[in-house]
Amino acid sequence: MNQVEVCFSPPLFDEFAKTNSIVVVVDIFRATSAIVTAFQHGAKSFIPVSTIKEAKELKAQGFLAGGERNGEVVKGFEFGNSPFSYMSEKIKDREIALTTTNGTRAINIAAKGADTVLIGAFLNLQALANHLQTQGKDVIIFCAGWKDRFNMEDSLFAGALTNLLLNSGKFYSDCDSANASSLVYRTGRKNLMSFLKNCSHRKRLTHLNLEKDVEYCLQRDITDVIPVLRDGKLVTLICRH
Repeated sequence: MNQVEVCFSPPLFDEFAKTNSIVVVVDIFRATSAIVTAFQHGAKSFIPVSTIKEAKELKAQGFLAGGERNGEVVKGFEFGNSPFSYMSEKIKDREIALTTTNGTRAINIAAKGADTVLIGAFLNLQALANHLQTQGKDVIIFCAGWKDRFNMEDSLFAGALTNLLLNSGKFYSDCDSANASSLVYRTGRKNLMSFLKNCSHRKRLTHLNLEKDVEYCLQRDITDVIPVLRDGKLVTLICRH
């Protein structure tokens, strides 16, 4: 059997990293939800970068650019971090440079310590779980968090995915963070919007009038798109189960 573990924030990742593992990076509000949505609407690839400067350099080379800091769109970029902004014909078959406060940084950290890096969201939860059950490898669910801190929405997703993997009978966990996130999800799963009403990032997005983004990102299983990191770019992993 393979093990499932949960890393709650980027500063902890070195304690979890294993070379022969699959890392699922998750930033529910909103980077990984936006990435999954963009691929669902025909994007060719994403180049995740950690700084605005890097994204601007790629934009100057002809790439589309998405950028967000503290929940707001970076000035001069075509996109921010809202999934709705990627539901557009202009992204079809295009490559997009993306930098966000938490998500792209976590992707780049994961890239240094994993066999495979996948992108997770509630939007592709079941497809992701189905795929992981066929791989025969340990899984680390890596929460991007908020500025190196624990956050509730990523941990809820980690609990949902942990439950699916454990219930498959192909995984076990002796990881307290995986077991804790599983318990949190079982507590809040009947109404995630209500359960998250006091979480910091939902409040942050609500103040920015982005409540629709929150509702969208908490939808479950609306796509089977699974993004994978290959040679520094996120592309679509094609799999059917």
